[in-house]
Amino acid sequence: MRALVCDTEPRLVTDRAEPARGAAEALIRMRVAGICDTDLALARGYMGFRGVLGHEFVGEVLEASDESLRGKRVVADINAGCGVCAECLARGGHHCRERTVLGIVGRDGALAERLALPERCLVPVPDAVPDDQAVFAEPLAAALHAIDEVPPGAAPVVVLGDGKLGLLVARAALSTGVRTIVVGHHEAKLALARAAGAEGMLESDARAALSSVPFVVEATGSASGLSLALALVRPRGTVVLKTTVAGATTVDLSPVVVNELRVIGSRCGDVARAVDALAKGRVDPRFLIAARYPLARADEALHRAAQRGVLKVLVEG
Repeated sequence: MRALVCDTEPRLVTDRAEPARGAAEALIRMRVAGICDTDLALARGYMGFRGVLGHEFVGEVLEASDESLRGKRVVADINAGCGVCAECLARGGHHCRERTVLGIVGRDGALAERLALPERCLVPVPDAVPDDQAVFAEPLAAALHAIDEVPPGAAPVVVLGDGKLGLLVARAALSTGVRTIVVGHHEAKLALARAAGAEGMLESDARAALSSVPFVVEATGSASGLSLALALVRPRGTVVLKTTVAGATTVDLSPVVVNELRVIGSRCGDVARAVDALAKGRVDPRFLIAARYPLARADEALHRAAQRGVLKVLVEG
């Protein structure tokens, strides 16, 4: 089958073996998949991943032991835990020691004609939610998860980064009714934030205008993002680290101690909750779509997504 494979470098192949469907797993036809910055980092060698890339998708179930899933459009929690340990039973398995992660750790991803996932990871998509929205369920779940850390009464929420993730986190924050400020480097992208109801501010202006804010989400994807977040947050405020920066970084952490800050890592969220938000119209992420390619040109799609300033690139099965 056709797939975008990462080995020594990413390449499009036409002879990838069909996914092996394990016990209680579904075979899924990919309808639409998205390319995110994690995919780009993996393609550059992050985590030494080998296999099919892609973890943002909406697909159609072809085979499943649960007959109610067959033929359904689905999205998925990308974390496939063992399903029986205390972490899986109590908290969904996002930190199961034995987990595989779709297109990231030990499991082929969604940039292929077909993929396999445990049925317990799947979330059906309502008919009213089109594919171009449903494909954002996984990143939207992650964005909503970051906003869960906002303490009652904390405002404004400052989101550092005007890229795909930062703009989606801002939409998630706005959906809760909290005042939101997006800080970035690109007026065109800040205009997208303003159009949604957020305030947009260039980083050069933010350093002078913002201080002692209660809650900062670092979504810049850069090593300097944490330093800026620590400079803007107030004593006993909260900083949420939303992006993964591969490699060593040098950051002065003394403000964390001196100002008694909460620094929280945030990764995946509740995909069912994200689907509900999409179905109820609380967040519409389609403004992020910059380009789309057929799977037969997935290698071109990856190259386009890696270009500076490009927002979401979709691949259609």
